[in-house]
Amino acid sequence: MRLKIKEAIIVEGKYDKIKLSSLIDGTIIETNGFQIFKDKKQMAMIRRLAETRGILVLTDSDAAGFVIRNYLTGAIPKEQIRHAYVPDIFGKERRKDQPSKEGKLGVEGIPKEVLLEALQRAGVFCDESDSEAEKRLITKTDLFEMGLSGGENSAQKRKKLLQALNLPEHLAPNSLVKVLNSLMDYKQFCKIVEKL
Repeated sequence: MRLKIKEAIIVEGKYDKIKLSSLIDGTIIETNGFQIFKDKKQMAMIRRLAETRGILVLTDSDAAGFVIRNYLTGAIPKEQIRHAYVPDIFGKERRKDQPSKEGKLGVEGIPKEVLLEALQRAGVFCDESDSEAEKRLITKTDLFEMGLSGGENSAQKRKKLLQALNLPEHLAPNSLVKVLNSLMDYKQFCKIVEKL
């Protein structure tokens, strides 16, 4: 059973996101490491997610992870942000030849049970309400039917939508669906697409 989490979870990289995706059902956003400092659109998206559903920061326990965590703490109002901390566990991830500079496992290498404990200690909101079931979710099929994926000029149309919503231009269709469902309902989505 996967944990259904209301807040958007912020992690450092794609392998952290993959690991977390196996444990939770929710929106997971990668900062792409220090890229978060330069990417104004991604930061704007994180701020909007913080306003609409709150965010949970889950970075590595090394110095770089704390730099990113502190940056987000300074950029997001404290009532909209929570923190989950993973313990210092020394070792190296399977996919790597060498351990990290500090020798600590990142989120991707932390055992699942330890990650779940960290999330529970952070007091995440498990979204078990029926309102989510009643709410008509936006799907990849909707993107296709509205000409935003898989069709002629769909990349340009999707780019217009991303610009209109002030979202990062490199947001892939799969990630876009999750972000859209975090920010709005299906009717709002349809109205925005009609205006484009």
